[in-house]
Amino acid sequence: MENIKERVAKAVQEKIDIVPYNPDWPRMFLLEKNHLLSCMPDNIVKRIEHFGSTAIPRMSAKPIIDILVEVTSLEDTKKVIVPILTAHGYEYFWRPSWGDDVPPFYAWFIKRDQNGQRTHHIHMVEHDFEHWDRLLFRDYLIEHPDIAKEYEKIKVNLAKKYPNNRVAYTQLKTEFIVKITKIAKKQYQ
Repeated sequence: MENIKERVAKAVQEKIDIVPYNPDWPRMFLLEKNHLLSCMPDNIVKRIEHFGSTAIPRMSAKPIIDILVEVTSLEDTKKVIVPILTAHGYEYFWRPSWGDDVPPFYAWFIKRDQNGQRTHHIHMVEHDFEHWDRLLFRDYLIEHPDIAKEYEKIKVNLAKKYPNNRVAYTQLKTEFIVKITKIAKKQYQ
C-alpha cells in the first residue's frame, strides 16, 4: 500500500490532457451531484457547485468535472464523509489551499473511471474559504468569452509545456486566475 507521499507524487505526475468542450459535462456534474447528495449526510453538506473549465460552455479543458462542496465542518467531513466516499472508491487527500503545505487545508477527492482515468475532483470546504471566489471566476469567463479564450490558450500551452507536471501547470495559471478574479469581484460585489 502506498504512503501519502507516494500517492501525492503519483497524482501530481499524471498526464494533463486538454480536450475540446464536451456538452455532456453539465450532465456529468448533475449525475455526480445527485450521487453525492444520495450518499452524504445533509447535516454536513450544504451546497454543491460545478466550477472549473468544464463549467464554462465551449471551453477546452481537462475532462475532469470540478465540484465545490460546502460543508459545515471539515472535522466532521474527515470523520463522516471521508469513510463514505473512500468506500465508494474515491481517493482522499487532505490538501493545502496553496503550495505544498500552506493552510488552510481542505478535503479533496479524486473519482476515477474503470480505466483509472480521473473523471471528477471533489473539493470540500467550509463557507468562508476563498475557494468560493472561483465561482466568480467561472461566471466572469462565461460572461466574457474573449477572456475565456485567453485562459484556454494559457491552459493549452501549459499542458503542452508541462504534460506530466500538474503542480507547474496549476501554479503558472494562478496569476491569470487571480487577476481575473479581482476584476470579477469588483464587477459582482
